Amino acid sequence: MTKRYTCGLDAAIAVMGGKWKGLILFALGEGPVRFGALRRAVPGISERVLILQLREMEHSGLVRREVYHQVPPKVEYSLTAFGESLNIALGPLGEWGEEHMERIEAIPLTETR
Repeated sequence: MTKRYTCGLDAAIAVMGGKWKGLILFALGEGPVRFGALRRAVPGISERVLILQLREMEHSGLVRREVYHQVPPKVEYSLTAFGESLNIALGPLGEWGEEHMERIEAIPLTETR
């Protein structure tokens, strides 16, 4: 079963929604990253949440998981072309956030969540 979206923004938010996916996309924007380095690049994320988010992003086609059969085992995560295109689209949103960060930080937490 598939979902129908009301507009492009609705579809984009559905695929990258939540607190962490945008930050993970940003962290993967420089190229392939191992799990530990990715966790360090996304401050505040727990190991469990990172695993769940990566699985969802892999399932939706944003992220590629590459397993190298060696000892010790090595796994790298990278953006697919689909993920790269979303990361590019998020660039202006990040710039807007940078431009207005002081104002956003001044909003009481109860009003932003």
